[in-house]
Amino acid sequence: MNALVQNTTRASASAVAESAQYLTFMLGGEVFAIGILAIKEIIEYGGLTEVPMMPDSIRGVINLRGAVVPVMDLSARFGKPATALTKRTCIVIVELATGDERQVIGVVVDAVNAVLDIPAAEIEPAPSFGTRIRGDFILGMGKVNGKFVILLNVDKVLTMDVVAALAEAGIQEAPLALG
Repeated sequence: MNALVQNTTRASASAVAESAQYLTFMLGGEVFAIGILAIKEIIEYGGLTEVPMMPDSIRGVINLRGAVVPVMDLSARFGKPATALTKRTCIVIVELATGDERQVIGVVVDAVNAVLDIPAAEIEPAPSFGTRIRGDFILGMGKVNGKFVILLNVDKVLTMDVVAALAEAGIQEAPLALG
């Protein structure tokens, strides 16, 4: 009996290790997700200061407890029209590791949905064609309740070249090739 409990516990532990949590959100009518470990917090949209001559994908900056945080519009980053502001629009604060430093970036989304556990077995590789965003932006396609959720590769989507534009305000972002 004890061996059965130990085997069941090991199986449960390995199943937990093989799944990851993702924050799902809406953007332009599609469901996207970011790994929960990169998320610091979710805040209401507001208090944004526009910075002149920024790329279209940078909406501006916010003051987050005394720190200046750039805010990126994911829709514009994907080459689509800027996100329309609604009551459910919010900013997801994401922390990226860049070498020895940590960079905090805000991401504008239409609405936050939920945190989901997606087992590794339910994640398919990124498709090589047919997506409306660059392939390197997609970490994979998570299957949830018979539908696909686009798992974003935040290290590629929120690249520092775009954020570096804050330091060099006169440089425009190069157009993104889609698909």
